[in-house]
Amino acid sequence: MLKKFFPFLLWLPLVNRKTLYADFIAGLTGAVMVLPQGVAFAMIAGMPPEYGMYAAMVFPVITALFGSSWHTISGPATAISIVIFASISPLADPGSADFIRLVFTLTFLTGVFQLALGLARMGSLVNFISHTVVIGFTAGAALLIATSQVKHVLGIDIPRGLSFFESWKAIFTGAPATNVYVLLVALATLLSAILIKRFLPRWPHMLLAMVIGSVVSILIDGQAHGIELVGELPAHLPPFSVPDLSGDTLRMLVPSAFALGLLGLIEAVSIARSIASQTHQRIDGNQEFIGQGLANLIGSFFSSFAGSASFTRSGVNYQAGAKTPLSAIFAAVLLLLILLVVASWAAYLPIPAMGGIIMLVAYNLIDFHHIRQILKVSKSETAVLLVTFLATLLIDLEFAIYLGVIFSLIFYLQRTSKPKIVEVAPDPARQPKAFVNIARKPVDTCPQLKILRIDGSLFFGAVSHVANTLSEASEGSQKHVLIVANGINFIDIAGAELLVQEAKRWRALGGDLYLSGLKKTGRDFLQKGSYWKEIGEEHFFSSKADAIHQIYQRLDHSICASCSYRIFDECKETSNA
Repeated sequence: MLKKFFPFLLWLPLVNRKTLYADFIAGLTGAVMVLPQGVAFAMIAGMPPEYGMYAAMVFPVITALFGSSWHTISGPATAISIVIFASISPLADPGSADFIRLVFTLTFLTGVFQLALGLARMGSLVNFISHTVVIGFTAGAALLIATSQVKHVLGIDIPRGLSFFESWKAIFTGAPATNVYVLLVALATLLSAILIKRFLPRWPHMLLAMVIGSVVSILIDGQAHGIELVGELPAHLPPFSVPDLSGDTLRMLVPSAFALGLLGLIEAVSIARSIASQTHQRIDGNQEFIGQGLANLIGSFFSSFAGSASFTRSGVNYQAGAKTPLSAIFAAVLLLLILLVVASWAAYLPIPAMGGIIMLVAYNLIDFHHIRQILKVSKSETAVLLVTFLATLLIDLEFAIYLGVIFSLIFYLQRTSKPKIVEVAPDPARQPKAFVNIARKPVDTCPQLKILRIDGSLFFGAVSHVANTLSEASEGSQKHVLIVANGINFIDIAGAELLVQEAKRWRALGGDLYLSGLKKTGRDFLQKGSYWKEIGEEHFFSSKADAIHQIYQRLDHSICASCSYRIFDECKETSNA
């Protein structure tokens, strides 16, 4: 019970001298990586740069202690940052005191929602949000991020609060006024990052690229040519902060907080499961919810804006040899120590260099591989991808997530509402006789008994489709129907009532309805109500062979005597007799 409340007790006994060294090295690597990322993500969120450092210090410690994944690193994240900016920028000027205060409130509410879902054991909730929605949203968010940084890369003025297309119209209008010095620094930083990552993959390419961008800015006397600098970062622990918990503010931010919380949980659980597929660790979705919720809730009181798991930092943490979540704690502590040394150097960091780095981050967010797969394989998933992508660009980001989820559920319900129903019959060419789908391999069928296999659940959404199929099946000469129910995983009240109604209808036609191979969950459900008795216990069989043997005794044997098909073994026995 104690380990449920304090999950770090599960991995703490595993810590030894060997794991400490491995976790320290992984933590140092993560601290160096998050330094430029934290500043970049803070700028994306509309926050002063130091707040990205605060989030990178607080988040990993809380999620390491209360999450379930041993390798996931949480903190500031790209998609989360842009949702923060989109949610708060219409309410206050980015970087202002009011903006920061509202961000803390949004972070607090996000943590409350996530923690509540975790305590309510709703960890499986993210399973209903398709990966396609996340890919489409992330791709759209990447374009929005890139669009927001064009002004820093070109050195032109673009009014705040414009839509995606309005922003690009302003970009094309202002492009002739591009500051070539600003563009030079941005391109030098971007190209340096790409080349270092290509030829020196183990080196901190973003950090080194920003150093190169800063050097280029100094060499061309950037400040004299209109290049703005980030400014010196404060070198201290995250200061205490107080979210605005007034009723009006809470009501105003609740919709955005719920969408933000949902997005954060999707990212965290997806990343944790992705890494767990290599480590074979069991991930507890509910515990991940609790860890993320506590990180946001506690972080809002320590100057942190909302965050989630980072795929890049988590992957690097695992590849660097991390053994326990202590690597995340090392990363947070080492980041503070590094910041104490390099904080003053940020005064020389050009904003165009940050713009170039953020452009690279945005590009890396687009999952081109999976997008190509989706476009090639599934029309319905393609529709979900495009709807989510376009909604991200054209409407509020939180509603884009909802819209993508709604479309995913619509297509899912369309598929499940039409379970596969095929007619099967014994194949005389195979011994012992195996049942085959007659649509794929035409074989003779019994003139009195139709055998249908249903692959899918009998629930309220599928009742109409199943009823129509059974109605069409009864229009021929066959007055008896056997439902092969091995593929029926779930039956609800509507499905049970359908079986009762169909049994009565087939009997009224002079035949009957039978089921074989129904799973225990389905049998138990029918037995709890009166459905089992209404259909008749003698109409349920454990196997097709047993069902056919019993049903054959109830057929019209005068028809059997003149039948030349001899579909079943029982037919031959009657013929011999």
